[in-house]
Formats: sequence, structure tokens, C-alpha cells
Amino acid sequence: MSSIFKKIINGEIPCYKIAEDDNFLAFLDVNPNAKGHTLCVPKQEIDKIFDIDDDLYIGLMQFSKKIAIALEKTIPCKRIGMAVIGLEVPHAHVHLIPLNEMDEMRFQNKVSMSKEEFEALAIRIKTNL
Repeated sequence: MSSIFKKIINGEIPCYKIAEDDNFLAFLDVNPNAKGHTLCVPKQEIDKIFDIDDDLYIGLMQFSKKIAIALEKTIPCKRIGMAVIGLEVPHAHVHLIPLNEMDEMRFQNKVSMSKEEFEALAIRIKTNL
């Protein structure tokens, strides 16, 4: 059975897409820790990040870095935090979270955004890629 990320990659579930190439997809987290919280996923469905072959892993980190730089240009923050947790969805992924305080990395405090706010933010981040 496909994970929710595979369904997003296949276009079965909509997302607020930031960037995409042949191997990876970046989209806004719909339950964000902070405004701009973005997920970077390999298109190949692999459960655990350390099961990814070396070339794809390096590619994911390079893709995530490009997205993080665009996030930092878009969202006022002290830095972009990165987390790899992997328990909530059985598909390897990287969380990129604009940070102003440590609580934004704890996955406990969430921010609410409207559909229009998500759409506008995705467009703003894309312009900084």
C-alpha cells in the first residue's frame, strides 16, 4: 500500500508544491511546526532514510539544502532547522523548519494557516529558488 507521500508524488492527493525534479519533491507540511515548514521526499518509496542508496541520499541532502536556502530568503527566521524522524510516515523524508526558538523543532506546537496562506507562501518560496 502506498504511503501518503507516494500518493502526493503521484498526484492522487494535492499538496502545496515548492519544487520538484526527477528524484525529489518538496512541499509545505499541512500541519506545520512553523510557517514555512517544508517536507523534502525522494520520489522512490523507501521507508527508512538510511536504507536509501548513497547517491540518492546525497541527492536528497543537496535538494534539501536548495530548499532551505529559499526558505531562509522567504521566512524571517534565525535559521532553518532540519529533522529526520521517520516514524509518522513510512517514507523517508526531511523536515525543514524555519526557527526562531527551539519549541518550533519539538513537533508539539503547531501553527494554523488557511488554504490561501499556504498557496501564497508556496509561491513566495518558489520565487526564491
